[in-house]
Amino acid sequence: MSDPDLPFLRAVRARPERTALVVGEAEYTGRDLLAASERVARFLLRGSADLEEARVVLVVPPGFEYVAAQWGIWRAGGVVVPLALAHPATELASLIADADPELVLLHPGTELDARPAAQACGVPYAQVDDAFKGPAPAPAARPLPAIPESRAAHIIYTSGTTGTPKGVVTTHAHTRHQVESIARAWEITDADRVLNALPLHHVHGIVNALLCPLWCGARVEILRFDTGEIWKRVERRSATVFMGVPTMYVRLIRAWEEASPDRQERILDPARRMRVHISGSAALPGHVHGRWAEITGHAILERYGLTETGMVLTNPLHGHRAEGFVGFPFPGVRVRLRGDGGHEALPGEEGSIEVRGPGVFSEYWRSPDETAAAFRSDGWLRTGDRAVLHPEHGYRILGRESVDIIKTGGEKVSALEIENVLRRHRRVVDCAVVGIPDDEWGERVSAAVVCTLEGDVPAPELRAWVREHLAGYKVPARIMGVEALPRNSMGKVLKTEVRDLLLRSRADP
Repeated sequence: MSDPDLPFLRAVRARPERTALVVGEAEYTGRDLLAASERVARFLLRGSADLEEARVVLVVPPGFEYVAAQWGIWRAGGVVVPLALAHPATELASLIADADPELVLLHPGTELDARPAAQACGVPYAQVDDAFKGPAPAPAARPLPAIPESRAAHIIYTSGTTGTPKGVVTTHAHTRHQVESIARAWEITDADRVLNALPLHHVHGIVNALLCPLWCGARVEILRFDTGEIWKRVERRSATVFMGVPTMYVRLIRAWEEASPDRQERILDPARRMRVHISGSAALPGHVHGRWAEITGHAILERYGLTETGMVLTNPLHGHRAEGFVGFPFPGVRVRLRGDGGHEALPGEEGSIEVRGPGVFSEYWRSPDETAAAFRSDGWLRTGDRAVLHPEHGYRILGRESVDIIKTGGEKVSALEIENVLRRHRRVVDCAVVGIPDDEWGERVSAAVVCTLEGDVPAPELRAWVREHLAGYKVPARIMGVEALPRNSMGKVLKTEVRDLLLRSRADP
């Protein structure tokens, strides 16, 4: 497959003058994306024929530069490794070292952390703006490389089913299957205008709300999540689809309730005229379902997916959406529940979710043991999530098999990673990190900490310590000092009892 036929280019090549991206008040056409991404590709190639799956780390805010860089890396034959903007330098350095990239592309807004992280790893870095400054390619310039669909397209880091962050490797073929499955299920067309306020280091923001609509010729409005700005875009009647996480819907409801009656009235009609409102990355509280329907007339469409698989389950686009359920498999995706006895669970029986399909990832980057552990011998992926199947409403997610994976604000967080950082504090003897149920965040990261005889460390000091090493969303919202952690006869920490302690206590030193 040659560069002109790469699937993510087809729609913009077919209608290059059509607006593809809106960032703030600026509009960018398909032609703009094609020209900028070619400059990026040639900047990366520097005269060579093909990057041949070399990794390029992307630490760039959502916007035109991000998309052009993403496409340029692919057009040069490279693999995009998008990292979270919230990561401090130490965490970025750890991930950069693991990815072993050819280059780190950063931005003036991310340079403070990304540049020292790249330097610490001995990896070259460049400003993304520099990649756009090259001259327009000459008519006789060497063609960009042919990119087979079997090549890796992304390495996206996730805590996944294994606790510590792992790089999920997906190919261009996986991405195409994921995008086409979403487009069929949600009927995304070139008439859609999708609001994307999601971070672009997760499948949710990258595949669902960016690549899928662009693939279909739709327009994507990229913006930082701000309730006033989201409602303003809705009020302008500039959106047909909104994709968010539960925390976003909670905050949008709060902002609407705090708005003046006139503003509320101006929002109502355009919100109700939108085609669909979608939520994922965490379970949506029931009261949010009900209140959103009262305000907008829309029953939020919940879905379920993983970085390793793309989208797996979805409520119907047309028809009844039952609160608390995530529906049935996406087109081309197979799902089964494995009961505790190893048999396939019957409807109404709880089981572990397993997935097969052409969008399922290839491997965890340079982690053969973790990859092997994630798959059964018959090729089914173990997701680490539990569910039950209702014949009429579909699947209801019950939770994770591992208490060490916390879902907060749509982010998947490893409790083990946070515990490792806390234990490095000179006055922390032991600790246990758990997720506490929360209506707005899904779960709040919380910690029980055993300190030295000098006494408990103040919570602000411990939070600052964690923030030095990890992204802000991983910092415990609640910290409680304890004399000892509850353990079983084998010495294993009983995290359900830790969670109960935190739920019962209001203490926060």
